[in-house]
Amino acid sequence: MIIGNMFKFSLFALITSLIVAASSANSRIFSVLDYGAIGDGHTDDTKAFAKAWEATCGSSSSSPTMHVPWGKAFLIHPISFSGPCKSKGVNVEIDGDVIAPREPSEWRCGGDGCERWIHIESVDGISVGGHGMIDGRGDKWWQAVKQGNRNQRRPTAFEIAKSNNVTLGGGLMFKDSPRMQVVLNHLNSVNVSNIVVRAPEDSPNTDGIHVTGCTDAFIDRSIVGTGDDCISIVDGSSFITISNIICGPGHGISIGSLGKHGANGRVENIKVSDAVFIGTQNGARIKTWQGGKGYARNILFERILSHESRNTIVIDQFYCDHEQCGISDSAVQISNVTYRKVLGTSKGEAAVKLDCSKAVPCRDIVVEDIELVSSDDKKATFECNNVYGKAQGRRVVPYNPCLNLM
Repeated sequence: MIIGNMFKFSLFALITSLIVAASSANSRIFSVLDYGAIGDGHTDDTKAFAKAWEATCGSSSSSPTMHVPWGKAFLIHPISFSGPCKSKGVNVEIDGDVIAPREPSEWRCGGDGCERWIHIESVDGISVGGHGMIDGRGDKWWQAVKQGNRNQRRPTAFEIAKSNNVTLGGGLMFKDSPRMQVVLNHLNSVNVSNIVVRAPEDSPNTDGIHVTGCTDAFIDRSIVGTGDDCISIVDGSSFITISNIICGPGHGISIGSLGKHGANGRVENIKVSDAVFIGTQNGARIKTWQGGKGYARNILFERILSHESRNTIVIDQFYCDHEQCGISDSAVQISNVTYRKVLGTSKGEAAVKLDCSKAVPCRDIVVEDIELVSSDDKKATFECNNVYGKAQGRRVVPYNPCLNLM
C-alpha cells in the first residue's frame, strides 16, 4: 500500500512538472537584460531592446513576453518594433523606466529631426502594460519651440500603428514627450485603460492621447495632464468610446482639428462620458478649419464635470493655428452633437461657445441639463452663431438665447 501511494505521488509530481514546463515553454519571457541591456540610465540599451523584440516576435510560444524589469532606467534611441509576429498574442511588459536622450542633438535621427521615439507597427494582438514610466525628456525640445524654432520636427514618444486587437494600460506612465505622448494610428479594436500621461501646462503640442484613423477604440480610467489636448480624435476615426477620464491641465477632449488646408475630415460615432476637466483651457471641444470638407457627426458628451475650465463647451468652425486664415464657403459639416448633464464652474466668460459657419451651419445640436456657473465675479454666457438645435431638460444654465430651432 505504501509503495502504491509513493508511486501515485511520484506520478503526480512528474505530471505536474511536465505541465509546468509546458506552460513555461508556451509563455516564454524575454528580458532585455538577457540581451545585453544595462539599465543604468547612461548606457545605450537600444540594441538590446531590438534583440529582445526580435526574439519575442519570432517566438512560436502562445503568449511570448518582452520584459523590461523593475528598478532600472533604460536609455534608448528611436526604435521600431515591427511585425507581423509568429504569435497573435505578443506582450510587452514595462516595469522599469524607459528614458530618451536628454539633449536633442544626442538623438540618433535622420535628416531634419525625429518623427517617433518608440514605434510599434503591424503587430496584431499586441498587449503593452506594466507599472513603469516612459519618459521622453522633452524639455530641451520645448525650449527650441518657445524660442521660435517651430520647423524642427519633434518626435512623438510612443505610437502603435496599423494593428488589430491592441491593449495598452496596466498602470503605465507616459511623461514629458517632445511632442505627442501616445498616438493610436490606424488601429482596429483597441483598449486603453489605467494609464497616466503627464507634461507641463506650457509644453507645446504635447497631446496626451491622439487617435487617428481608428475604429472600435475604448479609452477608460486614465489621468491626462498636458500642454495640449488631453485626448484628440482626428480624421478617419469612428466608434470611439471615452470614459472615466481626469483631464487637466490641457486643452480638453477634442474632436479635430479637421479640414486643414482643404482636407476631407471624417469623424463619427464618438461618445465621451464621465469626464472631469480641472483648470483646462477647453472642455468638450470640436474644432475645424475653414475651407475643409467632410463631417463630424453622431457625437455625445455626457456626465461632464468642469472645475474652472475656461471654455467648457466649444464648437469652433474657424480654428486657425499659427496661420493666416480667411472665411470660406466650404467647411466640415458638424451635426447630431449632444451635450448632456454638463455641470460645474467655468473660468472664462463664455462657458458655452458654439461658433459655426454661415455657409455650412451646425445642425441637430442639443444641450440638455446643462448647469455651468462662473468661478469668478463675471456672469457665464452661452454664445452661438449659425447653430440649429435645441435646449432641453430640467435646467439649462447659462440661459440660451441663440440656438435656432431645428
